[in-house]
Amino acid sequence: MLDLINEILQTLNHNKLRTALTGLAVAWGVFMLIVLLSVARGVTNKFQSFQEGAGSKVVQLWGGYTSKPYNGLREGRGVKLRDNDISRLERASGSHVGEVSSVIYGEAQTITAGTRSINGEYTGMYPSARETERHTVISGRYINQKDMDQCAHVMVLSEDFARQLFPPDGAKAVGSRVSCKGLSFLVIGVYKANWYRDNIIPYTTARHMAANPEEVGSLKIQLADVNSETDGETAESDIRRTVADAHNFDPEDESALFVNNRFLNGLKAQGAMNILSVSVWVLGLLSLLSGIVGISNIMFVSVKERTHEIGIRRAIGARPRSILVQIIAEAIAITTIFGYIGIVSGTAVTQVIGAVSKGSDALENPTVSLALAFEVTLVLVIAGAMAGLFPALKALKVKPVEALRDE
Repeated sequence: MLDLINEILQTLNHNKLRTALTGLAVAWGVFMLIVLLSVARGVTNKFQSFQEGAGSKVVQLWGGYTSKPYNGLREGRGVKLRDNDISRLERASGSHVGEVSSVIYGEAQTITAGTRSINGEYTGMYPSARETERHTVISGRYINQKDMDQCAHVMVLSEDFARQLFPPDGAKAVGSRVSCKGLSFLVIGVYKANWYRDNIIPYTTARHMAANPEEVGSLKIQLADVNSETDGETAESDIRRTVADAHNFDPEDESALFVNNRFLNGLKAQGAMNILSVSVWVLGLLSLLSGIVGISNIMFVSVKERTHEIGIRRAIGARPRSILVQIIAEAIAITTIFGYIGIVSGTAVTQVIGAVSKGSDALENPTVSLALAFEVTLVLVIAGAMAGLFPALKALKVKPVEALRDE
């Protein structure tokens, strides 16, 4: 084994420039593979963290307009969701329906704090919205059941609006009062959420402020015992049928009721994540392939240059197996050495990406895991062996007598 290692090192040292240029292609291919896989892993981690939350098993409903006649009623009727739909859904929508809540959307209002004002919207929500909508409270607290019971005039400001009303950073927002729609509200918290910036008040308070307190903006149904696409489709069908019976429209009329089934959407997105992972592996391996082809070509040249040497070794009794092992081992050595250079540099870049994207809405922990390092190592060994296999087989075809005449 020691002799084999010395022979490999001598061969690589004898062709330094050629080995370095060939290995550079391998290092670049591995570097790109590591970076692509780590970014894909970061996207997948972010998606999975979102799917693990309570908001991933929610069906949200909005009323629309009927597009077909039903029970003697014309099309084009508006469907207005109502507060009593909550109890109706909880009673009659099957085993997959859990907690039902609703949302009231207030019109854009001028919200003032002292001499400063903003034009923003308020939304009446249940305390459970903190989990389903992934609202992160960064100061103060969120609305609670006591606020709901008392119809309290309290408000949770979005981070952006808190900074505008209480510059420069919104730190003085909690405990202050703001005016909205002629009413005074105590700011009890400031929150940060993805793609959302409405100011939140208790649902019961918003209902008393609404022009028609029986109508709601949307309904939210927390699904229970859903584990497959079939469960999600069954739950959505049961919910649609219950609302259709209550508002007298065709359950198949999708224009009458808009449904956002986050559970089914998540399953579809998971399929897209799987395709992304496979695509990244394919792209990375194609990038690595260019380096492997280079190594194979170099090994063919090496076999050609060493025809005389191989002939002498065969003439003095070297077994074909030893020739085969040496050529393949040289290819594996080049692939592994420069491959690990690519792994180290790629890992360093992923650490930088992870630090820069910390707290990002798109990536979460885009770093290389130990399992990924083992997978790439295995790919390198297999690729190196394949790169050296065909040149090694050509070397075995060299006849000792002809090789000794080849000068």
